[in-house]
Amino acid sequence: MDYRTESSETLRNKCAACFRQFNRLEHLVEHMRTSYHSVHEPVCGICKKHCRSFESLREHLIGPLPKQECKNVFNNRGCRFCLAILDGPNARRLHQERCQMVSSATTGLNARLANLGVRESLTIDNTHTRDPQVVAIACKMVGGGSDGSLDLCGRVCIIDEYENIIFHAYVKPPIPVTSYRYETTGIRQEHLRDAIPLKQVQRKIQDFLCNGEPMWKIRPRGSRARILVGHGLDHDLDRLQVEYPAIMTRDTAKYPPLMKTSKLSNSLKYLTQAYLGYDIQIGIQDPYDDCVATMRLYMRMKSQAHKREDYPLASDPQNRNNYASWRQTELERMSPEEMLAISRSDYYCWCLDR
Repeated sequence: MDYRTESSETLRNKCAACFRQFNRLEHLVEHMRTSYHSVHEPVCGICKKHCRSFESLREHLIGPLPKQECKNVFNNRGCRFCLAILDGPNARRLHQERCQMVSSATTGLNARLANLGVRESLTIDNTHTRDPQVVAIACKMVGGGSDGSLDLCGRVCIIDEYENIIFHAYVKPPIPVTSYRYETTGIRQEHLRDAIPLKQVQRKIQDFLCNGEPMWKIRPRGSRARILVGHGLDHDLDRLQVEYPAIMTRDTAKYPPLMKTSKLSNSLKYLTQAYLGYDIQIGIQDPYDDCVATMRLYMRMKSQAHKREDYPLASDPQNRNNYASWRQTELERMSPEEMLAISRSDYYCWCLDR
């Protein structure tokens, strides 16, 4: 049925965000109660449909079964990296040249030559800043255990938001290494012979991240502790034996807008190719390249211009009763647009770090 001829009753039961239609108004209310639509979701620049992730938006625009009108416009004016819609083909070409980033294998060459993989000191900054400093971390794992399948951190890199190396060192695991995984890590036995013991690396990184702030005092705003960016941070921090509050981590493997439509994680290799426009993790892998990729993804997500809200999360106490069951009658009197206006996100959008 042509959307222009839809009945007023059908439109009244149509979600203003994802455009799903419901037979009954109470079903729409229940959908809004559980969907957590918000201004922080990726939105089609053509039809304004809200999508749960950028992968879902990509499928809507250029997937196997796209919305044809949106696909036609996107093919003419859409950026294939950030999925924005530009004013015309020329504007798209200029924008896409800026949007596609250059591999850190080229841009970071001077930094890596200067540090040569062995910058082993970390400093604590006691100055207070309005916004926390941001750093990215990546590790390369060697193998332990009888079959070499146990991940052990053999190399770690930390960079700042300007892609400068802060810490880059080989790590001596606490148990014998049975597989150096040289084909991907580039690590040999001689690299770890005189490397820093894991316990020392753990203490250095823990102190650096907390930056003089007691763990129990760390909070998102007004704290000296640093925001930590990475991909698969739970695994990396576990292998480093570092504990750090979840409110200060930004994981590109678990960030809903960067996940698959199935709600599973995308690989960092895919995210870099799809959203930054270059390839990583080919042959021997450098943790510096992974750090740069995660930092660039974080900065791109952080730079999104979303409408500012005083209480942006569904978990905020002020939003607890937005869709309370005792408001059912009141909610059913609202238009779909009014229901969307009081709906809030169930995840922390990185644009809130600005």
